[in-house]
Amino acid sequence: MAKNSKQSWKKDHPGTFLSNSVQKADRSVKQAMSHPEEIAVEHAFNSIVRTEKALTKAEQYDERMDSVQQNKEQLDMMKKQLNEAQEIVEDQ
Repeated sequence: MAKNSKQSWKKDHPGTFLSNSVQKADRSVKQAMSHPEEIAVEHAFNSIVRTEKALTKAEQYDERMDSVQQNKEQLDMMKKQLNEAQEIVEDQ
């Protein structure tokens, strides 16, 4: 049975996209923290960039602001953690 080529509305919904992006970025940052290697840090950085774009889109579409704010705070925390991992990689 063939899959429908149309994407789910959930993937296109800015709030859902933001939540999914935050989860992916969180996993990437945790990976970079536990295995501080240049490629892991780069992957986490790219995930954070995508999450920032998703955050901007969610803010533009006036998504539930409490959820957006919570995701924004989590993103800020991940940026700090990624900076720590980057410092470890640079010191190696």
